[in-house]
Amino acid sequence: MVTIESTQRICPANILDADCPTRQVLDLIADKWTTLLVVLLSQGTKRFGEIQRNVGGISQKMLTQTLRRMEEDGFVTRVIYPEIPPRTEYSLSPLGISLKAPLCGLSQWAIEHLAEVENAREVYAQKNGPKVLSA
Repeated sequence: MVTIESTQRICPANILDADCPTRQVLDLIADKWTTLLVVLLSQGTKRFGEIQRNVGGISQKMLTQTLRRMEEDGFVTRVIYPEIPPRTEYSLSPLGISLKAPLCGLSQWAIEHLAEVENAREVYAQKNGPKVLSA
């Protein structure tokens, strides 16, 4: 079994354990915005506004938070150019590039299986009635 050393303790690498550091990494990787940003940035370096225009539905606040988390965890490199106005560019780091294949693969799976998922939802709705949204 693999163990993970941290400044706090040693634990077996178990993503099911809420206290294991691997869980925090998985939480970021599994986040929908992280997946979409890895897919977009795998196409090359982008500026903030360009990212926001290309990722439908992401707010400025959520984009800022996600990019900061990705930078903190070493997935994204941010370069600020001392110009007027300042220009900031984001690109995948070597660690972020290592996520390209699995996350682009996951995205491709979603594309390939969309019809099956939609069919399953229809079958479920017919058996169980319409989806009820809770407040």
